[in-house]
Amino acid sequence: MVTDEEFEELVGRALDTIPARLAAAMDNVVVVVEAEPPADLPGLLGLYEGIPLTRRDGGYAGVLPDRITIFRGPLLRQALSYADLVEEVRVTVVHEVAHHFGIADAELDDLGYA
Repeated sequence: MVTDEEFEELVGRALDTIPARLAAAMDNVVVVVEAEPPADLPGLLGLYEGIPLTRRDGGYAGVLPDRITIFRGPLLRQALSYADLVEEVRVTVVHEVAHHFGIADAELDDLGYA
């Protein structure tokens, strides 16, 4: 459906949809694309690993960046069309970025980003 480079561009475009004020507030976080999720989490579309901004305090220093991973394989298999892929990537990216801001899955579900 798309090349690896085109998929990474979709992730970049999804990041560009985050309002500038929120994007500027993102701190010490990296976004990467991997082919597949870990074997024990098949079908996972994205994963946030780190310390959310809401849990950081004065002792937060010198740590490795938080990591948002977007998994290409499950998203490609799930998408019914290119337009569907674009939307699923956007929703997944926003979902994982929201975790960086401390928003839990239940709240994201209520907002339509589950």
